Amino acid sequence: MCSAEMTVSKKVLFFDVDGTLLSEITRTVPESAVRALSAARKNGHLVFINSGRTYSQLGKIKELVEVDGYLCGCGTYARVGGEVLYSHQIPHERGIQIKKDIVKYNLDGILEAAGGCYVQKKESRFAEVRRISKSLDFAIRDYGWDEDCYDFDKFCVLTDGESDEDGFFRTLEADFDVIDRGSDFFECVPQGHSKGTIMDVVLKRYGLTLQDAYVFGDSMNDLSMFRFAENAVLMGRHDKGLEPYASFVTKTVEEDGIEFAMKELGII
Repeated sequence: MCSAEMTVSKKVLFFDVDGTLLSEITRTVPESAVRALSAARKNGHLVFINSGRTYSQLGKIKELVEVDGYLCGCGTYARVGGEVLYSHQIPHERGIQIKKDIVKYNLDGILEAAGGCYVQKKESRFAEVRRISKSLDFAIRDYGWDEDCYDFDKFCVLTDGESDEDGFFRTLEADFDVIDRGSDFFECVPQGHSKGTIMDVVLKRYGLTLQDAYVFGDSMNDLSMFRFAENAVLMGRHDKGLEPYASFVTKTVEEDGIEFAMKELGII
């Protein structure tokens, strides 16, 4: 983006994907949200995806909405145009140990990287792992967990009555933050990385301040983003834990909540 465009940019907007831009009911981005993001960019504002998904998991999202950049993997990756501003991978030997520990403590999950995702080659006993793997078939790579020729940025695990989840999570205490997403689903992110920390990379890149930033989200993996920002827009369907940090509560995705909020806040 040229310097002339940056000088007219009044605000920078950060959007979660699932449950915020993308309806978890219709599995589409409403036309109203596409229209609103386009209008914001025409007004000189910057628009970023800020997702727990890694870059490889965005899939058709990149085709549905036009944005200035992508912040992915809960703060482990930032990309503006063709430029990678930031990228962090779990150290190789640590990643190998994580895979061994997931098996040892009888969990299962998905290893997530900017370039692809990895699952065990044997069929998982967890229905949610099977469901996610099917929905991410475009991102799942052929390598299984027995191969050690790849690295990953973050990972998710599932637990059940057969899992020693306490034992496994003790192995992560020194270097990972664990986000409880509910229903025995946990998102594991290297410490020092979050949706909030990666926002700071963007603000410094463009010389903007927290007063210029607006975040839009709905679930607990948006908590760091809501704590970081002064202007936090909460979707109509949301996790209650975000409510103390919200400066504005909008309608649901399906009720055109993104466009409604952006109009009410004078962004478009």
